[in-house]
Amino acid sequence: MGRSGNGNGAHYESVNRSDVPQGRKGKHRKAVADILADLSRLNARQAVKIPLSSLNGDKMQNLRSALNRVTREKNIPVETSSDEKYLYVWRADPPKDTGATG
Repeated sequence: MGRSGNGNGAHYESVNRSDVPQGRKGKHRKAVADILADLSRLNARQAVKIPLSSLNGDKMQNLRSALNRVTREKNIPVETSSDEKYLYVWRADPPKDTGATG
């Protein structure tokens, strides 16, 4: 690996922090946004069904991880499942009140 040629002996170039992009803009951004948009239109008893063939060679696990990051950040509880052809995503059921008191 070569030097940056900036003359100060650093290995890498430096930038002002104000010029650093904020937030993660990974390659699954559009797919995750589309899934969340579809999910918002469904009733509580429905799931989004994503064909794995639509992932264009990407791994389902990577999409699932990206979805998990965004839903945790936005506090949207979801669950997922998959089979050999589809990834399924639905809103998690709210926790059941057990009625137990301390």
